[in-house]
Amino acid sequence: MAAKDEGLGGAATAADAAALGDAPRIRAILTRAARAGRSVSYSDLLGELGFRFTRPKMRALCKTLGEVDRLCAADGEPDLAVLVVRESDRLPGQGWWVGGTALLLGYDGPWEGAAAARFIREQQQAVFDYWKER
Repeated sequence: MAAKDEGLGGAATAADAAALGDAPRIRAILTRAARAGRSVSYSDLLGELGFRFTRPKMRALCKTLGEVDRLCAADGEPDLAVLVVRESDRLPGQGWWVGGTALLLGYDGPWEGAAAARFIREQQQAVFDYWKER
């Protein structure tokens, strides 16, 4: 059922509320971004789904990103959620860091700053390299 999205002002637009929980669709969007060698801001990803950025929508999207990564792991693919970043510093949000992925990958440093940016670039590059070949 279509909902009306009344994000940051402007006219209301039709948006499919179910899109926020559509892990296969979000996975496909992120796979295309990976093949293109680019990260995607939360705002851009929400826009691709037909929404304007709001914190509640971002939180719903973040829950689905966990499912996207579960699907990737089941298929032997690298996690894609690392590609979803804040516009301000191009780093994943707090939810990604506290989800434990960074620790599983051997990173136990700060969530912001040069060390975090270096770690995220490395992880994103591994995703780009994987998808460039497919």
